[in-house]
Amino acid sequence: MIVRLMGEGQYSLDDALTGTLVEIDEAAAEAVEAGDQHGLTERLSELCRIVRTQGEQLEHAQLVPSDLIVPPADLTLDEARALFVEEGLIPDLPGRSS
Repeated sequence: MIVRLMGEGQYSLDDALTGTLVEIDEAAAEAVEAGDQHGLTERLSELCRIVRTQGEQLEHAQLVPSDLIVPPADLTLDEARALFVEEGLIPDLPGRSS
């Protein structure tokens, strides 16, 4: 899968990480609902860390459609609420439980 870290670039990740990303995204959405800025920042930082350490960054000239887009770790609660959709912060994440 291709994941874009907003403001940073795209990474290629193994599809096997989808479940892990779903769990973290759901925890981030719960933090938004609870008004927990620290929890949101921690979850987004965790998503970014996994993408950076488990993925391979694509060349900036190599633009391909992203399967997932991860907001920056310094996203505020208000910004997250604006991005928030019922499915979580990362819309249309495959493998999400309903």
